[in-house]
Amino acid sequence: MKINPQIAAFTLLTAMAGHAVTAWGQQDSVTVSSLTVEPATFTALAFDIGIAGDDNRSAQAEVSYRKVGARAWQQGLPMFRLQNETVWFREYAFPVPNAFSGSIFDLDPDTGYQVRVRITDPDGTAGMNEQTVTMRTRALPRPAADGNVYHVYPFGFQGEKQQPAFEGLLAAYYALASHSDHSNAYPPRVKAGDTILVHAGVYKDGRQYYGGRAAGVAAYGTVVDGTYYLTADGTAQRPIVIRGAGDGEVVFDGDGNAVLFDLMGADYNYFEGITVRNTELAFLTGRKNVAGSSGFTLMNSRLENIARGVHGDWGGSRDVTIMDNVFVGRHDPNRLLGWIPDPWNRFEGFPNPVSGPGGSEAAVKVYGQGHVIAFNRVEGFHDGIDHATYGVPGPDPASWPQAIDIHNNDFYNIDDNCVEADGAVRNIRVMRNRCFNAAQPGLSMQPMYGGPAYFIRNVLFNQVVGGLKFTGGGAGVLVAHNTIIGEAARDWGPFGNQHYRNNLIVAQGAVGRGAGAVSPGVFEVDTSTGYSSSDYNGFAPWPATRENFRWTLSEAKDQIGADKPGKGYANLKDYAAATGQDQHSVLIDYSDFVKAFAPDMSDLQRLYDPAAVDLRLRADSKAIDAGVRLPNLNDGFTGKAPDLGAYEAGQELPHYGPRN
Repeated sequence: MKINPQIAAFTLLTAMAGHAVTAWGQQDSVTVSSLTVEPATFTALAFDIGIAGDDNRSAQAEVSYRKVGARAWQQGLPMFRLQNETVWFREYAFPVPNAFSGSIFDLDPDTGYQVRVRITDPDGTAGMNEQTVTMRTRALPRPAADGNVYHVYPFGFQGEKQQPAFEGLLAAYYALASHSDHSNAYPPRVKAGDTILVHAGVYKDGRQYYGGRAAGVAAYGTVVDGTYYLTADGTAQRPIVIRGAGDGEVVFDGDGNAVLFDLMGADYNYFEGITVRNTELAFLTGRKNVAGSSGFTLMNSRLENIARGVHGDWGGSRDVTIMDNVFVGRHDPNRLLGWIPDPWNRFEGFPNPVSGPGGSEAAVKVYGQGHVIAFNRVEGFHDGIDHATYGVPGPDPASWPQAIDIHNNDFYNIDDNCVEADGAVRNIRVMRNRCFNAAQPGLSMQPMYGGPAYFIRNVLFNQVVGGLKFTGGGAGVLVAHNTIIGEAARDWGPFGNQHYRNNLIVAQGAVGRGAGAVSPGVFEVDTSTGYSSSDYNGFAPWPATRENFRWTLSEAKDQIGADKPGKGYANLKDYAAATGQDQHSVLIDYSDFVKAFAPDMSDLQRLYDPAAVDLRLRADSKAIDAGVRLPNLNDGFTGKAPDLGAYEAGQELPHYGPRN
């Protein structure tokens, strides 16, 4: 396979091939194990190859792929190199394997692909240095065409009913619903492939009244806690479907209860076209070390007046799908308010609660494998979409949290992070999200247990204290083609094995921390590995900041916030000369965009409308054609080289949020 020189530039920087004299006991040649595959998502495949040796990091893993039956191979992004980094999370240590790991992006759903990996090393290779496997992307979940259909109507409905008809969800889901101490006595009526059509109305259970009907209130069978416990299993091909019937809004009202839908005992249950409101937790799909489910789907729905939307931190969870939904939290929709005292304690109402009246914690929190969270709108929460921090993963790589897609989501008014990849291990892909107005960094990894995590083509605007938070002793990230209005990195570190390519990072005079603090630099990296790298980026430093760039090498076990010895640099030229980083990077400013401006840091609570900003590049921008080719990430670029940032000139803009 012929390698483009620009691809080689990326590969060599990430490999840091240092051909010094081999130390005693060092093995520079590579021995290759067999390729293993991770769970597929709708548009991505992931795979891993364990290796021995390559202590000087000169090996490369080249990737090509094609649809089954096609003749021509397409080039993939080179696999990400892991090298026995130790990830420290508080007092716990997690050893990263010696391996290559990587993903193929933007594929077609339910389609077979051949994937070829070729490992080369100038020092020599042994073992399976070229391997080809056939993989298939996952099919989008959809109702079965031939299952039973049951119709559900609200309490007191007087019109004509389609048959078979039931009063309330539980009466259809189970053989009988009882608003009494017999409420769990009946087996499920539904089976894999069945559909429950819920007709228009408000479904609010009179959970405080035993028997219900005697008190003249709706009696849907939840009793006391108001929770719908659903325990029947569907399958990936034949889920159990609960969806709005299409004759008007379907509202499930929790009446202020703790959990509305408990699905910890139900695999492949599918919800679509409903509204959930007035509950602390809308959907509970798992609890760490307790129980949980796989295959949960939520589509085309609205969740409002909730503290959490979906929560599932059970390690065995697989194939969760959350797409095209709207999550509206309880935080003030007209102002931004963070949770860290400096600078937010100066504002009335500090801090926002995370539950109860006025409080919302997270729209989505998941753990496991193969999840897709895409095209959602999230506003008014503490966090947007989170991978559960969870803790140190177990010893079996097959159980590690991996192969997760978080893409094309639209975030607004978040008082911590828009996306947290915290606690994942490898091949978590955070792509094409838009995050406007975050009190803390919009993108977080705290920690990452080895990687790769991919942060690709995200757009951030008004990140009050800076755009990125990579910390907690983590390792393993590629940050590419992002447009960040807000300083890209704070002194959060250390974080190992991190690499930056083709980003636009524009300072806004972000708020410093502590008495007399000044704005952080436009680009501050604290890394625990000497082979972290950065190049082909565009930076716009803040004029009043004296140290605009910082590159610090710390011990992996250093504590968050510890004093760092790394030197700061006033300008890009001095920083590049001293560190060897960003040799091909350029300086830009707000005038490089069609319509952009610095958020007003004297008015921290102001919310900015995405419609008021246009972050496409002007034709005369220095960021045009200033990038490096990253195959499978910027194929089809116009001009002589890819543009920097999230948007390639002349290409259609991504869609953010629900598509209907």
